[in-house]
Parts: sequence; structure tokens; C-alpha cells
Amino acid sequence: MRSRAWLLTVVLLAASCGGDDSGGSAELDGLTVFAAASLTEVFEEIAPDATFNFAGSDELATQIREGAPVDVYAAASPRYPNELAAEGFLRQPQVFATNRLVVVVPPDNPAGIRTVDDLSRDGVRLVIGAEGVPVGDYTRSVLETMGAEDVLDNVVSNEQDVKGVLGKVVSGDADAGFVYVTDAKAAGDDVESIALPAQPPVEYPIGIVAETENLEAAEAFIELVLSEDGRQALEGAGFGVP
Repeated sequence: MRSRAWLLTVVLLAASCGGDDSGGSAELDGLTVFAAASLTEVFEEIAPDATFNFAGSDELATQIREGAPVDVYAAASPRYPNELAAEGFLRQPQVFATNRLVVVVPPDNPAGIRTVDDLSRDGVRLVIGAEGVPVGDYTRSVLETMGAEDVLDNVVSNEQDVKGVLGKVVSGDADAGFVYVTDAKAAGDDVESIALPAQPPVEYPIGIVAETENLEAAEAFIELVLSEDGRQALEGAGFGVP
């Protein structure tokens, strides 16, 4: 049943994300990339002719283990690529980008959130990523480092990827959420960002799936991401590059 669902996903994504012949490289036709949801906008800009499946890095790793048809995997945490490489599902991954967390609130900021401490006030509706999802794990780690774990008492929803967190804030279903700075930037005027103290960078590894049948296209995609044009697109989206 899952295999059929993956196949349908790939077919639908091919129709919606395949791009036109005027952009991207034709050598990427037929390539399927599984990537963290936070990479949606920049990967579609870098390679409009590739087929993408964007979701939480943990969910994508599970799909790869269960035999989903995919050629390249890019995650928002080293954890899952390293595990897949150790298990023989992924060739040696390499870090190609970094990110960082911010708090986002609606433009009118109805809960009056100015600092992380404000997130612990009674009645504040906070949304974060679920445990096991990179953005959720990073959020909990940052809060632990800040000694602000009491903030978690106000969590009203644990989302399966960062786009879910952002969507709750944009729709007004939450007063605040922890997302990557790149997602906040992509949302434009739909949210306001609140910076967090110094934090370890969020690392994004990329690797070729061991059983790929499109090795040349997979290698070409990674070369494109690591190229000067790729680096400029990543930096333009708010990512750091090694």
C-alpha cells in the first residue's frame, strides 16, 4: 500500500514540480530527490526539472528504508543521512548548507511576543516540530540550552515538518512557532521574526541513494547544488554555505 502511495506522490510531484524546458538542465529529467521541507523553494529554483518529494527528514528516511523510488536524499540534520549510510542505503553524505532557528509570530503579534521568555506566559499558543523531526529536535535542544524548557508547556501542536509549523502561525492557529530563518524569509510579510541567542548551526547533508538507477543524474544534481550558482541560490534563500 505504501509503495503505491509513494508512486502516486512521485507522479503528482512530477506533474507539479517538473518545470518547463526553459529552466534547469534536461539531464535531470527522471531524477527523484527526497529533501527536507525547508529546502522546497531553493531546490525548485536550483533544479526546476527534477522531481521532488519534500517532507520531514525522518519521514523521508523511513520511506528510503522501505524501498521508495528515489535517487538523492537531502536532510535538515546529519542524523538520518549518517544512519542511512551506515545501513547501506546511502552513499557517503556531505554537508552543503547550514541554517538557524528563529521564532515567528503573525504580523499583528496578538500575543505580544517579544522574547523567548514571553512564550511561557499563560494562554500563549506555541507550535513546534515533533520529536524526531529535525526542526523539533533542534527547537528542544535550543530551549534546553537556554534553560527555557518551560516554554514547552504551551505547545498546542507538534508538526511533522517545518512547513507545518509555519502554516499554523500564518493561518493564525498559533501565536508563535520555531522555524528556520530560511522559512521565515520565504514567508515574507506573513510573519515577523524574533532572533534567538547564539546556537550551533543546523547542518544539511546530501547524498546519493545506494540503489539509484540514475547515477549520472544524481551526480549532476549534487554538482549543481555545490556549484557557484547553487551556492548563490542557497545564500539568497538565507542558508549558510560551507
